Parts: sequence; C-alpha cells; structure tokens
Amino acid sequence: MIDNSVFENKKAAYFTLGCKLNFAETSAIGRQLKSAGVRKARKGEIADICVINTCSVTELADKKCRQTIRKMIKENPGSYVVVTGCYAQLKPDTIAQIPGVDIVLGAEQKLDVISHLDELRKKDKGTVLTTKTNNIRQFVPSCSKDDRTRYFLKVQDGCDYFCSFCTIPFARGRSRNGTIAEMVSQAEEVAAGGGKEIVLTGVNIGDFGKTTGETFFELIQALDNVEGIERYRISSIEPNLLTDEIIEFVATSKRFAPHFHIPLQAGSDDVLKLMRRRYNTALFRHKVEKIKQVIPDAFIGVDVIVGTRGETEEYFEEGRAFIDSLPISQLHVFTYSERPNTQALKIEHEVTPQDKHERCRTLLDISDKKLREFYASQRGKAKQVLFEHNDSGTCMHGFTENYVRVETNYNELKVNTIEEVKLSSFNEELTAFLV
Repeated sequence: MIDNSVFENKKAAYFTLGCKLNFAETSAIGRQLKSAGVRKARKGEIADICVINTCSVTELADKKCRQTIRKMIKENPGSYVVVTGCYAQLKPDTIAQIPGVDIVLGAEQKLDVISHLDELRKKDKGTVLTTKTNNIRQFVPSCSKDDRTRYFLKVQDGCDYFCSFCTIPFARGRSRNGTIAEMVSQAEEVAAGGGKEIVLTGVNIGDFGKTTGETFFELIQALDNVEGIERYRISSIEPNLLTDEIIEFVATSKRFAPHFHIPLQAGSDDVLKLMRRRYNTALFRHKVEKIKQVIPDAFIGVDVIVGTRGETEEYFEEGRAFIDSLPISQLHVFTYSERPNTQALKIEHEVTPQDKHERCRTLLDISDKKLREFYASQRGKAKQVLFEHNDSGTCMHGFTENYVRVETNYNELKVNTIEEVKLSSFNEELTAFLV
C-alpha cells in the first residue's frame, strides 16, 4: 500500500488518444490521483506525473501513441510516466523500452492506478503490469466531461464479437458492465453537478447486461427517469443489438435524443461475411428504415471501413450503391489498417493504397451529399439547442436534439443552457445553421 503523502502537492498531466471511452477512463484516473492530493498541471507547468491513455485501432494510432509518449517525456523532464490503454495492453514491452517510461498498465490495472505507482520512483526501464486478456474481468464505472458541456458515461467494456479485422477484444477483454443502479447513480451525480447531456459509451454498449443479467433496454428505461438530465445520446451500437423496442422507446422517451450512430462497416453481404459481422444488409436497411418511420427527423450516422482485405472492386461498388440508397445523415469513413494477429490477414485479396484512397473519397462525397440533404430537410423547423463553451469567445456552437450544429454570437450566459431556435440559414461552410 502506497503512502498517499507521496502524492501531496504533486502535479499531473494527462493525454488521451482514441475513443470517448478512453476519455471517460482518463477522467476516472484523474479523480483517483486528485483524491490522493495530486492536482492537474496548469498550462506551462512541468508535471510530476504524466499519464498517457493510448489507442491501437490502427497502425497510425500506434505510431501516434509512441510520438505522444516521447513528446510528453520531453516536455516534462524528470516526471514519472504512466502509459495505459489499448496499445499498452497489446504492446506493453514495446512501450516499456521507450526511455523515460516508468510503468505500463494493462486494461485490468489502469483503473486502480494509485496502487501501482511504486512511490513514484523513476526507473531505468519501464515496468510492465498487465493481465492476460482472457482474464480481464474488472469493470469500473467512469464518467468524464469534455471541454464543452457533454458528459461521457462508460456503461460497458470489452467485446465478445472477434470481428476478423479488429483487435479490440484482445486489448479490452470480454464484454462486461456495471449494474443499472451504478449507472443511474453516475447520472444522478452528473445532474447534481449541473450537467445536462450524457453520451452513453462502451466498446459494445448494446451488449450491456452480460455480467449482471440486465439488458441495455432496461438501462435506458432507468436512465430516462433521472431528473435533471435533459438529454442522453446513445453512442455507436451494433445494428443486430439495436432492437425495434429500443428504437420505439427513443421515439417516445423524455430524454433520449433522436440520434443514432450505427456501424455498417461494409455495404456488401460478402464483405460482411469476411469481416465476421453478425448481420447482413437487409437487417441494416430495416433498422435505418424503422428509425425513419417512427422518428422522421432522426440523425443517423454510419461507420464504414474501406479497403479491407477481400473487398474487390465489384464488392465495393455493391456497397457504395447500398449506402447511397439509405436515408442516413452522415458517414464516418475509415481506411482499413492491418492489425497483427487478426483473422483478416488470412484473406488473400489486398486492396492497393491508391484504391483505398479513391474509395474513401467516393464515400466521403456521398457523406457530404447526405449531410447537406439532411440539414436542408431541417430548414424552417424549431429545435432545442444546448449551447456549448467556446474558448475563442467570438462565436459559440451547440447541437439540436437531432444533432444539427448551430452557430451564434458568443454569450457566456447561454453556456450549458437549452434554447429553442428556428433553423433558417447555413453558414458559408454549410456546417451549421446561423441563429
């Protein structure tokens, strides 16, 4: 057991890469250190402790992690350096060899960071503390606030799906979650602190309940009754877990926003099989059309990966046509990146970098068209906007319940307040309505 007096009057710097789940977990680590007497380093101060929470979704993400670690070490000479996150779980020895790194914490250790810091003694080589992925069982609820107004509530972690292109199950372990009671308690804390919007995050949030015998539907029903929270948004949810029951509930709920983020990954059934996804295009179309049937103004964002192994030109064209036919609002397009030890490496057909680039551009053009069409469909409608903080102080932004971006002159009194506006004209970049 470490004597907390070691941490008194110490300063910590944090850097988070990757998903909103990582940000929620960094926030939980920060709260642990704060309770031990560590304050957050101010701009320009050299930190005594550096915490880097890493991502490993692509090869580029791995490279960025290494660059960030070295940058933090250079900017904070002599600091005690802690590296955690997905890259730390997957490649701990690689990180431990970076000069200046003191400790590498795996997925099971990162949310009990205080007990692993070894009196903040600097080391010649980083110590690795990880648990084998199949033994990762711990779930620690965490909630973070971004630099604007939203809170991100971690409701689930890990994944049991093992899609052929993905390393997340190896980085985060099996699907697990806290209880509904714990999630409600976290939401009540946000409400007590004045928070108005919560985004539910996780690796595979629709799988909530695996370890507690509850369901994601029961979770959102319970959260909908927390007084003080104006809005919840459901982050990425697998189409096979987005039940019609959930869609219908969002259509009539008091607080859940008409905003869905659904990973498609490929618009070809043959490619979906190669990816080992658990649905086909017919099911995906049904989900999108069901949403539009019961919530016509809903915003629907869709994830797509281009250039995966096995994606022939014919399969891509099939997928492009399918995506173009859907009444969606925006695409999030990712270029396939080969990951070590994944089953996708056994697929023979490889897509050239040039073809990946061209296919990505094609889908981004479709996304741009879809977003403009969706925004145009909202012109003249009255919507509720939650205005956000802006460091620049010149203008401020906010989002409607169905994720339309709104821009207006900065007014500090509007920060974290909800105001009804009529959507009329776009700005020059066609990225927001002006009000």
